[in-house]
Amino acid sequence: MAKGKLIAFFFLILAYTGVAQEEGKRTSSKVLGTAKKENRAGLSTAQAHQRFLDSANIYKKSDLEKSIDFIAQSMESLDALGNKRELSSSLTALGEIYMYHKQYDLAITNFKDALAASPSNKTKLLLGKTYVLHGEFEKAETTLSPLLDVKNMVPYRRVELYEAMGDANIGMSNPRRAQEFYQEGLRVAEKNQISPKVIDLNSKIADTYASENRVVEAEGFYQNSLNLSKRVAPERLIQESERVADFYNQKNRYDDEIQLRKKSLNELQQLPQSKVSVESRGVSVSDTITSQRINYKIANAYIAQDKLDEAIPYLEKSIVEANEEDDLIVQKDATRQLSEVYRNKGDFTKALESYQDYVAVVDSLYVRKEQELSQAARFNREIANTQNRISSLEQERELNQSKYSLAVTEQQLFEETSKRQKWIIYSLVFGILLTALTALLYYRSNRQQKLANNLLALKSLRTQMNPHFIFNALNSVNNFIAKSDERSANRFLSEFSVLMRSVLENSEEDFIPLSKELELLELYVKLEHSRFSDKFDYTINIDEQVDVDAFQIPPMLLQPYIENAIWHGLRYKEEKGFLKINLKQLTDTLLEITIVDNGIGRKKSAELKTSNQKKQKSKGMGNIKKRIQILNDMYKNKVDVSIANLNDNQTGTKVTLKLKKD
Repeated sequence: MAKGKLIAFFFLILAYTGVAQEEGKRTSSKVLGTAKKENRAGLSTAQAHQRFLDSANIYKKSDLEKSIDFIAQSMESLDALGNKRELSSSLTALGEIYMYHKQYDLAITNFKDALAASPSNKTKLLLGKTYVLHGEFEKAETTLSPLLDVKNMVPYRRVELYEAMGDANIGMSNPRRAQEFYQEGLRVAEKNQISPKVIDLNSKIADTYASENRVVEAEGFYQNSLNLSKRVAPERLIQESERVADFYNQKNRYDDEIQLRKKSLNELQQLPQSKVSVESRGVSVSDTITSQRINYKIANAYIAQDKLDEAIPYLEKSIVEANEEDDLIVQKDATRQLSEVYRNKGDFTKALESYQDYVAVVDSLYVRKEQELSQAARFNREIANTQNRISSLEQERELNQSKYSLAVTEQQLFEETSKRQKWIIYSLVFGILLTALTALLYYRSNRQQKLANNLLALKSLRTQMNPHFIFNALNSVNNFIAKSDERSANRFLSEFSVLMRSVLENSEEDFIPLSKELELLELYVKLEHSRFSDKFDYTINIDEQVDVDAFQIPPMLLQPYIENAIWHGLRYKEEKGFLKINLKQLTDTLLEITIVDNGIGRKKSAELKTSNQKKQKSKGMGNIKKRIQILNDMYKNKVDVSIANLNDNQTGTKVTLKLKKD
């Protein structure tokens, strides 16, 4: 039916072609005249286009939104016919902005679009470097390898090419080949007196030797980088000194590390800003070398030598400086380390005081993380809106070019009457294909946006889960302290610090090995059992057929269910209950995890809640439901959870979780 309507439509066009011929000529001439007029005007827009790009580069580091807006204006300034080279330069500049701000996916997309518009060695090099930063090392090597055969490349760009190839091979665990590229880049840099790159490449060659445990060669190149950096600037000397100090730390040469870091500390204190921004591969890194960080590392070196008395002043100074600079990360780590030092010295009073300070800092850090997540969400929305605007501009340009091509085609059709019908059909087919392509691009854009939103929501929920767990677990610590049970409190604190460290280490991961999750859960249940030993016993049974290393699971997925079983089921049971955690592999790709308790049951637990508790929903369980929903949306029903009563009288609870292997 649709095919018949299309054929009828074609015949209708043919019937009216003769009548519309003169009108078509006038319309075609008008369109072509306008396009040519715009083209003549476009010859004078080259300078305006370059000015917009220069302005975008000025604001690249300080104002992302304004910088991208200038890129959009540079694309708007191009005429209807378009200039592929100028368009490519705009897209390349946009990719560099996203690359600087670590939006690597967007940077890669724009670099690809720029290469599609007009191939450029500079853009290919930037694309390869972005692949390295994004961890796609094979794609980086594939992109950069053809550039090795390019002749007459600018020396600085040639050095960047060898450096990027070395970085890609480091990512692919091929240090020997990486070393060859770094050596070649160093040769070109020394020949052309490119001092910053000479220092960078000496350090990277030293890193490759260090990774192969060739200490003598590594130390030689590190010494070269130190000597060269002394001629450049104090900031660069501090950067290289810290890298060499890290090397000494890895090799357990703590005295050398401490001596070098103390020199860096003196150099840093003489600088007006008292901190040094770290630059790597031309892209700003969200890290700085500060006095509080160096003091913290010096203290750790003393601790590694069991010189606790020497470490304490540096830890205290690091905490004070971090507090003055509002550096909560260093303040948190230094306060925790100071608490452990006092504990190891046997001064439990100061250890407790430091630990309480640590808890307060963690609380402040959690509030700040929530603010940063909110800012990141707003930042991503602004970037998405701006990127959509630029995409619309590009689609509009393509549409204008299509109109121009159609006008030329119409003029040729009117000049060649014998080919009129054929060209009309081709134009219609082209229009249909263009519409389908536009629809496809729009569909893909929506899918990518949905994926980005899911990832952001998942990260936000995961970030909320960890503090929720920590704050609940701290109640158990407080219980022992309140009972003045010093030995139990000390033991509990030690085990709890191990548990909390594991939780924080896994907080940035979407999935972790099931074995890690089980270790964390076993430690958590052990801690809870030490508090409620008269309320329940527990067992963790893992079927022999279960390969725990083969499965991946979202961190902290099982803990809220176990916490509910203990706190809302077993704690209120008059006689001693039990908690069973069983793992059974149903198929090669499907694992079943059951959490069973013979507590008072969900119904009676709800009845025991106060009116205030009934108004508040469990934040942990609510976040778990949202996480499972997002994970199943992203990974096609990877996780399935069901909750049921254990007994007919509505006592006891059984939670069944089924996990699919990727």
